[in-house]
Amino acid sequence: MKDLDLQSSTTPSADEISAQLTEAVHEHRVLPGMKVSEDEVSEIFGVGRTVVRQALQTLAHEGLLRIERNRGAFVAKPSVKDAREVFEARALLEPRTARAAAERTTETDMALLEGHIEQEHAALAAGETGRALKLSGLFHAEIARIANQATIEAFIKQLVSRSSLVIALYWQRRSAICESHAHHALLDALRRQDGDAAEDLMKGHLLDLLSQLDLRQLPDQAPSLREALKR
Repeated sequence: MKDLDLQSSTTPSADEISAQLTEAVHEHRVLPGMKVSEDEVSEIFGVGRTVVRQALQTLAHEGLLRIERNRGAFVAKPSVKDAREVFEARALLEPRTARAAAERTTETDMALLEGHIEQEHAALAAGETGRALKLSGLFHAEIARIANQATIEAFIKQLVSRSSLVIALYWQRRSAICESHAHHALLDALRRQDGDAAEDLMKGHLLDLLSQLDLRQLPDQAPSLREALKR
């Protein structure tokens, strides 16, 4: 996410605001349960409340926010049941998608996936676990794109997005992002166009991620929305 320039003369659109808020959620700078005030978002981005409402509605549609009558918008806070369902749904969809991707992966696709892994490792080395999480999610979304199954890709992207909230609430350690060897093993299977291996590796990888979550743990809250959006 680019640095937020509160003094910028360019007025951001609803899509740009929703993109910045989404990235802040994915990077765990905006945490589950945090209130997202229309007035505060309006002040931070220098836009009217109509634009803010459009941005917040987009996030609500994607499952990242819940909007409560007479109370406002809050970052979604998945229950233990929700957390299990998200990863179980991913374990149903993504292994078959990985198989399909292995059958059509190109050199360009491989270069893109390798770039995601390199950036993810760099973020972890720099202690930027939230950014590493976002990159990890993009890796999974790219595999869905490569599979060329548009409807399933849309579901997977939403599930990956909701996984960010689950991990923010329930992760035990930063390896819950994705063990480094897991993505490398998937990459090797795709390179070999080995659909069986890609399917098995993805299934094991997602079940392993679920096992690394502490479903009793509660998160600390970020100090404020304004502080969370600063870089």
